Amino acid sequence: MSEIRKHYFLPEYCIIAEERGKRPSDFADEAGDMGQKGQRSGPENCAFCGGAEEKTPPAGAVYKEGRIFADTKEKIVRKWDFRCFQNLFPALSPIPAFSELSGVGEDASPGFGFHEVIVESPVHGKKLSDFSAAELSDLMQVYRDRVCHYRAHESIRYVSLFKNSGEAAGASLDHAHSQLLALPLLPPLLKTELQAIGKEEKCPYCALLEKEKKSTRFIRENRECVAFTPYCSKSPFEVWVLPKKHVSYLGDCSKEILSGLGEMIGYVLNSYGKVLGNPAYNYMFYQLFDSPEYHLNLRFLPRISLIAGFEMNTGIYINTISPERAASYLRGDRPLDE
Repeated sequence: MSEIRKHYFLPEYCIIAEERGKRPSDFADEAGDMGQKGQRSGPENCAFCGGAEEKTPPAGAVYKEGRIFADTKEKIVRKWDFRCFQNLFPALSPIPAFSELSGVGEDASPGFGFHEVIVESPVHGKKLSDFSAAELSDLMQVYRDRVCHYRAHESIRYVSLFKNSGEAAGASLDHAHSQLLALPLLPPLLKTELQAIGKEEKCPYCALLEKEKKSTRFIRENRECVAFTPYCSKSPFEVWVLPKKHVSYLGDCSKEILSGLGEMIGYVLNSYGKVLGNPAYNYMFYQLFDSPEYHLNLRFLPRISLIAGFEMNTGIYINTISPERAASYLRGDRPLDE
């Protein structure tokens, strides 16, 4: 039997339709077909590799041996751990060129903002699932620093921090990296969330965390965070991670919370590898730095199903595996051949 589920506190719906009948092996086959293939490049022509620093814009932040440096006209920093620079083909620009489009009138504005690339390793082919706990914790600190850097800009209202891995997830380059877009506006999705949160007596994410710790959708917890498959999962094997402490954005996070987030990223990605065969995936931080009522959360979406006509026509998503069953696979409770 299929089931229509409503989001915890937003006007969103999904349809759980397990009779469409897929096992993890089916998703793994799809991931092989549409996941990590394409856009492969070797270290000999990769601009993100250590030693190829001249092929990118100058780095505004270079992390090396626990210290932060920056490229200058006189010297490029080498032998780094993490490297952050403006995207060579940015979606937004700090000095935008306003295009003269007919008919848009006051509904258009210059594309002001910042679009940064965060290269996660100088080593070509190294994936986050290969990172040690210390390396993942260090990456979370880089994320925190860069979000705070752009938060300090008086014209920035939102910082979108995300990772695309694999062609199907939107990655144009294979070398491990994340992206950050600093926007002069609050996205409509976050506005809707804030409106819904304002109608609740207490933080719905705090309540959600306690509820899901006891549910069959629970995957894992550490001292700082809880991971689970959301009740209204839009896609098979979607995972959410929530800090146990109410924090609104990465700048509010202690070193302990950052370490807990990093550990969860490593666990989820390794579980995806075991269950789904290393699919393409996205993960996205949802955060607000001027709204203390908001609760920072991290969402993973493996790209193992397609958005088709029904989803585009209705905004309602069909999920062919229940979040409860997905969680059991990701916990390692259920054999992969079931």
